[in-house]
Amino acid sequence: MKTPSRPLVLLGLGAASALVLSGCASTTSDATSDSETDAITVVASTNVYGQIAEVVGADLVEVTSIVTNAAQDPHSFEASARDQLTVEQADLVIENGGGYDSFMESLVEASGSEAHVITAAEFSHSWPTEEGDEDHSEDEHSEDEDEEHADEDDHAGHDHIEGFNEHVWYDPHTMAYVADAIAEELGEISPDDAEIFTANAEAFHDEIEGLEESLEEIDAAHAGDEAFLTEPVGGYLVIAAGLEDVTPSEFSEAVEEGQDVAPAILLEALSIVTDGELSVMITNTQTGGAETEQVVTEADTEDIPVVAFSETLPEGQTYISWMQENIENLAAALDS
Repeated sequence: MKTPSRPLVLLGLGAASALVLSGCASTTSDATSDSETDAITVVASTNVYGQIAEVVGADLVEVTSIVTNAAQDPHSFEASARDQLTVEQADLVIENGGGYDSFMESLVEASGSEAHVITAAEFSHSWPTEEGDEDHSEDEHSEDEDEEHADEDDHAGHDHIEGFNEHVWYDPHTMAYVADAIAEELGEISPDDAEIFTANAEAFHDEIEGLEESLEEIDAAHAGDEAFLTEPVGGYLVIAAGLEDVTPSEFSEAVEEGQDVAPAILLEALSIVTDGELSVMITNTQTGGAETEQVVTEADTEDIPVVAFSETLPEGQTYISWMQENIENLAAALDS
């Protein structure tokens, strides 16, 4: 992955990596910037974005993630008065957007927060433009466009967008853009530390490239293999691995929305599982239902490997280690 050109930074890669490692756990730091200011307060909708903010900000930021429990579904999360106060006091807010964590928009509006809001979905290559284009190839991103992504202030809307997969954190390429945006915003808040934030984002880019190399290896060995996703949470990762998503859209959308799957659609899904062409099934650990259990049971009967993805960061993981584990599990399933 080509990264946009960067100004000269004072930290070498070794120092940047040390900063990255210091951001692996959510802690309140006593460290201050050169300008003697308090730690920058960052509030993220989920611990996925919270952890990336910790990587970029290291001990210069204090990060609070609203959704951290794997049992909580951000789609239906109900925020509290305490969450509103947390957002009110934020210097920077990070949300997923695209209708995924609409509670975050409500918190920003209700709190009257003047913090800048970074919306991760807007950095996706499939994010709809004002002209209505929804499927941009990554090759269309020039260096100038990459920089424009980091400067975007306008929000194109937070309601669920039909046809758009809002689970953009499963696209490592998009998360590289998000890290750049975080570095830029933190640098504006604390200019004396801007080079530190930029260096940390660059180190994060290097690790993203490692993920993409692993995905390319799967692509080389399994391009075109069929995957069934009971819910679209891992869709971007599956596509990046060169697999073909053969899930009926009506099935995955119904499961995601917690609705019953129509009988005809369920029969279509079951026929896909039993037709002998399916290589892997992907499930979501945080959503499901009777129809999901039925297709998973059928996959087990057909000896089709099943891989489970989650929506929030597992305890003790970083974004990079978590995605690498997901990629390794996918590769192992395809090789089995």
